Amino acid sequence: MEGIEKVYQFLNETQTYFLATAEGDQPRVRPFGTILMYNGRLYIQTGKVKPVSRQISANPKVELCAFKDGKWLRLSGELENDDDRGAKEAMLEKMPSLKAMYSPDDGNMQMLYFKCGTAVFSSFTEAPEQICF
Repeated sequence: MEGIEKVYQFLNETQTYFLATAEGDQPRVRPFGTILMYNGRLYIQTGKVKPVSRQISANPKVELCAFKDGKWLRLSGELENDDDRGAKEAMLEKMPSLKAMYSPDDGNMQMLYFKCGTAVFSSFTEAPEQICF
């Protein structure tokens, strides 16, 4: 399995991860559940009206963390905005519950992909595994 796909599979299976951004010199962390592989890119989704969107716009460097079955993943990298309608439709198809809040043409739905990333899978019983993409 290719590295980015392994990262996607882990995040998809955990269903919830914690995304960290920065607001000035203050870290901000919140739970997220949106994750999508589309055209070879790893996407997350949010609303443009949310503080997290403004934080990513000011500083696209983020880190997320997820935990499942005694293993955890830390993924750090830079996010890039993508207004591609196809990516938005793919996210809504994968996660239909989002349709109550977003649509591809609402001007609010924001798709962000990792333009680069370093993922580290860790546990207390195995050596860390690093994947860069």
